[in-house]
Amino acid sequence: MATLSPLLKQATPVLAERGEGVYLYDAEGRRHLDFTAGIGVTNTGHCHPRVVEAAQRQVGTLIHGQYTTVMHRPLLRLTEALGEVLPEGLDSLFFLNSGSEAVEASIRLARHATGRQNIVVFHGSFHGRTMGAAALTTAGTKFRAGIGPLMPGAAIAPFPQAYRYGWSEEEATRFALRELDYLLVTASPASDTAAFVVEPVLGEGGYIPAPPAFLEGLRERADRHGILLIVDEVQTGFGRTGRFWGHEHAAARPDVLITAKGLASGFPLSAIAAPAALMEKARPGSQGGTYGGNAVACAAALATLQVIADEDLVGNAAVQGARLNDGLRKVAADHPAIGDVRGLGLMQASEFTTPDGEPDAAAAARAHGAAAERGLLLLTCGAYGNVVRMIPPLIVTGEQIDDGLALWADAVADALG
Repeated sequence: MATLSPLLKQATPVLAERGEGVYLYDAEGRRHLDFTAGIGVTNTGHCHPRVVEAAQRQVGTLIHGQYTTVMHRPLLRLTEALGEVLPEGLDSLFFLNSGSEAVEASIRLARHATGRQNIVVFHGSFHGRTMGAAALTTAGTKFRAGIGPLMPGAAIAPFPQAYRYGWSEEEATRFALRELDYLLVTASPASDTAAFVVEPVLGEGGYIPAPPAFLEGLRERADRHGILLIVDEVQTGFGRTGRFWGHEHAAARPDVLITAKGLASGFPLSAIAAPAALMEKARPGSQGGTYGGNAVACAAALATLQVIADEDLVGNAAVQGARLNDGLRKVAADHPAIGDVRGLGLMQASEFTTPDGEPDAAAAARAHGAAAERGLLLLTCGAYGNVVRMIPPLIVTGEQIDDGLALWADAVADALG
């Protein structure tokens, strides 16, 4: 008898039978408030009726039209629709299945376009588990350990983690940009550096927003040295941060944008976007794949875009994210073990620390488990596993935010004694 790999550990004890909106229901019919959204995937909620209807309709006409063999209309329509929401000038798209694949495609494009090898990433980054993407991932050693040698050419610079350094955001930003400049004259010469790859908010690294001045500093240095700025919007994209794209909190336009997760409301689909003049510098045969741009996934993504626009889910993410952040801060005010609360939009986190300021993964795990017992599903993150993150679907209401906060307050009180 076959079983799942023993490495596939569940973050919660739930065996989900069905999902509806912000809720998951288990085999006993118990309702769980899902503030994981499938790790930021079900932005329109579980089984949004318009997404379901679009996918069902597409399944009945064309499931698989391999896009380097034939073309299909869902892919063409999705490409046109994304053009309405992508940053100006990013008018050429390549579709894949996962975030890791899109990251790897962006690296390949950057190296082809610039003729340079090195890629600079930042401490706390998560860009995937495939071999190239893992070389760019520093959110924890578990993503890189035991598989070396990793892809060469990856250089790592500090990310402005103000709370970790014990500095103000301005001090952390100045430090990170100064160290990046130092890296470009020591470990990764600017003339050998193809791209900076950055998340607008560190995901697995602890839900740490990039200060606008940091992203703007990257843009200035990219322009000065002929380096491409690749923004990994796999988790921050499609309204998650209260703007359609996470980088829009800063005045820093990317050269390449990576999207996945919330793109198709749960169907596997990812993409990279770049100016056509840049995209055409990729070498023949470097872009392709059997399942990329799947017709059903594209139909679901089109419906997702329409739902986001019609229901103003980006605006709702901003409003409810502020409500969630305010509530989390009130809980933290009663519990010194929560050293920091941070996030953008519906991407919020609470960091647990010991009295002397050290990471406290055990306290985070207790609070996380206590929340699950009460029917609130959450995830942990951060290099030390001491950060509890909340990622509600963008359809979440103020009442549901308040319900989640009440469960969280009770769970934290129980976990911390």
